[in-house]
Amino acid sequence: MSQRYRATSAALRDRSVLLGVTPPASGRSSPYSSPNPGPSGHRYVDDLEGQNDEALEGLAAKVKLLKDITVGIGNEVRESTVQLSQMNDAFAETSGILAGTFRRMNNMAQRQGCRWLWYILFLVLVFWFFIVVWWFRR
Repeated sequence: MSQRYRATSAALRDRSVLLGVTPPASGRSSPYSSPNPGPSGHRYVDDLEGQNDEALEGLAAKVKLLKDITVGIGNEVRESTVQLSQMNDAFAETSGILAGTFRRMNNMAQRQGCRWLWYILFLVLVFWFFIVVWWFRR
């Protein structure tokens, strides 16, 4: 059945099969009334068919361009999904590491009392000092 459909669709694309052979002087093969029913009427039909063919080629090129763009968008979405999944895994792992670090820091703080607060404050001030010095040297 598909071969029959292909043969039929190929025949439908051929304009000579659809329109038939036009008589040269009658001018009745065209649905448009030509002002000059001589050979120029046949030329007018050929010109219209040529314009239609050019328009079809332009439309086919635009459709191909749109298809390529949508395929590119689909590929970009798939790649972005993979990257987002990897980032999600990395953030989950980092979250676990930070939670463990915070838990160990709280255990240390409970064992040592208030001294840990002074150590952290000192580290923050030293870090801040280096940032300020770096900022003004730029």
